[in-house]
Amino acid sequence: MEDWNDLKLVLAVHRAGSLTQAAQILAIDHSTAFRRLRALETRLDVRLFERLPGGVYQTTPAGARMAAGAERMEDEALALDRDIVGGDHRLSGQLRITSSETLAYSRLTGHLAAFRRAHPGIVVELVIENRVLSLSRREADIALRPVRPKEGELWGRKLADMAWALYAAPDYLETQGKLRHAEDIGGHAIIGWEAGTAGIGAADWLAEHVPPSAFVYRSNSLVNQSIAAKAGVGITLLPCYLGDSETGLARALATPITEIAGELWIVTHVDLKQTARVRAFFDLVGEALIRERDLFEGRRL
Repeated sequence: MEDWNDLKLVLAVHRAGSLTQAAQILAIDHSTAFRRLRALETRLDVRLFERLPGGVYQTTPAGARMAAGAERMEDEALALDRDIVGGDHRLSGQLRITSSETLAYSRLTGHLAAFRRAHPGIVVELVIENRVLSLSRREADIALRPVRPKEGELWGRKLADMAWALYAAPDYLETQGKLRHAEDIGGHAIIGWEAGTAGIGAADWLAEHVPPSAFVYRSNSLVNQSIAAKAGVGITLLPCYLGDSETGLARALATPITEIAGELWIVTHVDLKQTARVRAFFDLVGEALIRERDLFEGRRL
């Protein structure tokens, strides 16, 4: 194997189970990926993937061995990259941050502006992504996550607990009345997640406490849900840092929903924790978010 790009292609197809998705991951044309894979199999005289209906690529034993070798090489290359970047003491260069849409919209962008003013040599790239990106694979340098990290190679700190509460437009509450108890929610017009959404605390709580007939509006975006609530569509369940900071929203129930309380963490890979621009971000943005702890924990009313 003389071309690392061939190994990256095999690994990408193995992970994605699709040549189309692998091409997108590698930022190449599907036709280019198809030609390269076919040429590689011809040169090696071995089939690396079985082509199944629906565009599914199933890894053969030979393909699995090659993908495993490619993954080991990728791990070594990434470790070397982190080792070199980890010793970078310059307050310049690119810094890739990942955050949820809701946090970026409500709190983070203003702090990023302050960070840029303090460190104009650092180029910030913000990836709005609700899925968990891999810090080991350098999909991001720093992540702001609503869950405690479990990976042993990560390093970070808890910034705050995160409370959730029910919100609606003041006009809606004046007409329909506020809730006295969470159990009263079924008698109102409810804004929720897409039908069938599971594994998200807020969506699971609503599915458990609200009859399907009460849902009048659904969206997979909390930002959009908050906008719909401000427009008077109904009651929605939001993190307090979003709901309490939005003009045009008021709590439909005074107290947060304790069953779905979460946490906010700032994390990076342990190899990058001494990098100057990473430490600068932790110091400025991390501390700014800690100062807003009352808002995150639902105590700023």
